[in-house]
Amino acid sequence: MTLTTALLFCIVALAAIATPGPTVLLALSNGSRRGVRGALPGMFGAMLSDFVLVGAVALGLGALLAASEFWFSMLKWVGAAYLAWLGIRMLRSKGGSFERPAEGAAAAPGSGRQVFFKSFLVAVTNPKGYLFCSALLPQFIDPASPQGMQYAIIAVLFAGLDMAVMLVYAFVGAKAMQLLTARAARWIDRTCGAMLLALAGSLAFYRRATP
Repeated sequence: MTLTTALLFCIVALAAIATPGPTVLLALSNGSRRGVRGALPGMFGAMLSDFVLVGAVALGLGALLAASEFWFSMLKWVGAAYLAWLGIRMLRSKGGSFERPAEGAAAAPGSGRQVFFKSFLVAVTNPKGYLFCSALLPQFIDPASPQGMQYAIIAVLFAGLDMAVMLVYAFVGAKAMQLLTARAARWIDRTCGAMLLALAGSLAFYRRATP
């Protein structure tokens, strides 16, 4: 992979990542409720999912989803149900999560793990991510060179860009929490919840492109 190819991939990937999707919406919500530091586990979960997606494409799993209606539908409905569940929970937020702990207080046990797995599961159960990566990534792979290292480079670049975008969203959420009242900040959660429900609906009606 040449430097020019890598830069072009970064531009295309950044445009796709910056578009509000489930993981960046969770970063925004987590930032508003927990601060940037508290949102980090979710970002690491999303980054791990990036490596899973790129690895799946390298192994041909994305092509399997594109070819198999059964496995595509299974993953689609699991992903849509999980997004809907998260969206409903965020819509029903009563604001208790916006009570910031005292300075130096420890986070609730297991909360970091929960944030991590929420973001990870949101990404790995979305078949659109596999299909998108299957269509995009091979365009930046040189078939005449070893492909394993090229996919590894793409995975690192993709995860790094994803992390940078999520940090921006989490920072915006954290600043909003500082500037707004608890009631106003609560609407960040509810807005993100409504958007996750909308994404769940769009995923439920999403269809594979037939050859």
